[in-house]
Amino acid sequence: MISYEPLYNTLKKKGITTYKLINDFNISRSLLDRLKHNKPITTVTLNDLCTYLDCRVEDILVYVKDV
Repeated sequence: MISYEPLYNTLKKKGITTYKLINDFNISRSLLDRLKHNKPITTVTLNDLCTYLDCRVEDILVYVKDV
């Protein structure tokens, strides 16, 4: 399973709120909902998030083995 928990840690470290993602980077609320519920996103979206946040993929997601 892919978890987007690192994204929220990255946002906190960089002082970026979800409000800022929506208003400054034009991230949709539906995308934020997908991330919150660990639903799939495209690699294009992943690339955009890395660009906006100036971070690496590992700062956005992590693979967690299903038990």
